Amino acid sequence: MDTALLIMAAGIGSRFGQGIKQLAGVGPNGEIIMEFSIHDAIEAGFNKIVFVIRKEIEEDFLEIINKRVKKVCDEKGIKLEYVFQEMDAIPEGYSVPEGRGKPWGTGQAVLAAKDVISEPFMVINADDYYGKEAFRSIHDFIAENEDDGVCCMAGFIIKNTLSDHGTVTRGVCKVSEDGYLTDIVETSDIEKTATGAKAGDKEFDENTNVSMNMWGFRPCLMDSLDAGFRDFFENIGDNPLKAEYLLPSHVGDLLKNGSLKVKVLPTHDKWLGITYQEDKPLVIDGFKKMLADGVYQADLFSDL
Repeated sequence: MDTALLIMAAGIGSRFGQGIKQLAGVGPNGEIIMEFSIHDAIEAGFNKIVFVIRKEIEEDFLEIINKRVKKVCDEKGIKLEYVFQEMDAIPEGYSVPEGRGKPWGTGQAVLAAKDVISEPFMVINADDYYGKEAFRSIHDFIAENEDDGVCCMAGFIIKNTLSDHGTVTRGVCKVSEDGYLTDIVETSDIEKTATGAKAGDKEFDENTNVSMNMWGFRPCLMDSLDAGFRDFFENIGDNPLKAEYLLPSHVGDLLKNGSLKVKVLPTHDKWLGITYQEDKPLVIDGFKKMLADGVYQADLFSDL
């Protein structure tokens, strides 16, 4: 079974400050976070990788990918694809609002790959480290599942996904007793507390399930996303300069109308990610520890 990994690497990262957070070196040889994700995906059995990027970072992005990733993918027969998330790639009949400065969110990012995805696929963020467990679980699920009405999601525990240096955005989830997602709410400004987390007046237990935008889908999702993007523009509301078409929100809509079921695959791996500049040293230390513990090799892809 062919399976693809789709990496959303087009985000602007406004909270990171100067530089491109997706391309921040964190490994012993300057590896970026997504190189560890690519390692874990290849190890889990994925045989195609699709990068969603912006035109303005293409040159820097390819320079990094060509250092190590392209070589190992060529050796193992893993196909690489590059697509661009563009602000003006919107449904016919609509126009980009004057003053809009960024693309349209994670839903549009996945939709940018519709012409190169024809197999079951997994979605991740470029600047999040997820751990090996979820890659194996999602790969096996999408390789075995043939029901277009069922997808899956890696279910992280909120205490394992918080930053010490500011707020984060997570998809806060409700999960049924038999392990299916019943609701997901994209929640911003989540901060760590002594007992778990909070966003404004809303408090969350430390074991609350959250989505980290790590999904496993059937390729038919692209048709649904396409239709949903048109609906988004028809109901864009009163904030067209900042409104975003978000993947978790679209999945939530499909849950509500009963056209999709989402199996939540629990993972207890600890997230590492760069939201703020201050996060980078902690991420570097985290990978140093994993190398010391033998989770990865100093020559990252040498064990594949």
